[in-house]
Amino acid sequence: MGRVIVEQIVSIDGYVEDAQGGIGFFFDAQELEATDQEQLRMLRSVGAIVFGARTYRMFADYWPQADPVAEPVAVPIRELPKFVVSSTLAAAPWDADQSATVLGGDGVAAVRGLRERIDGDLVIWGSLTLVDALLGAGEVDILRLRVVPVLLGGGRPLAPPGTAPRRWRLARVESFGGGVAVLEYHALA
Repeated sequence: MGRVIVEQIVSIDGYVEDAQGGIGFFFDAQELEATDQEQLRMLRSVGAIVFGARTYRMFADYWPQADPVAEPVAVPIRELPKFVVSSTLAAAPWDADQSATVLGGDGVAAVRGLRERIDGDLVIWGSLTLVDALLGAGEVDILRLRVVPVLLGGGRPLAPPGTAPRRWRLARVESFGGGVAVLEYHALA
């Protein structure tokens, strides 16, 4: 059974969205490109990508056409099976040759089912509603934070109010030029 890896891009004050619900603070962070090799390392253990509907739309608008020379992670993103947990989408086209599989119903149950049948880890990017549910259910094994050197002063925190306390062990730290850091935490039982 694979692990559930949640990766979020966060500001140094712990926000995953700004006060208006936007994520432009990390699109402007050119330093994130320096983390490509770290992303490729992490993706070697991944058997599938899981999205919520909003994050799926953002990825599907960009990644199918992304130039793999400029964006090395485009290759595994294209090749890995993709699943979308959604109660609103009937289909999830990716490109002319591929679609993501839509999983309806309860997101936690859907991810549990994928863990049983996918060979390798599951990675979840963004997908805040799904991640909230998975954190609440204790289904996240690894939490990877790509921290960008921006203070937002407010917005949507990584863990919303009411999230149950849980202890994590720092397993890996990488720092990159421009002030970006990748922190990898493993859940403690």
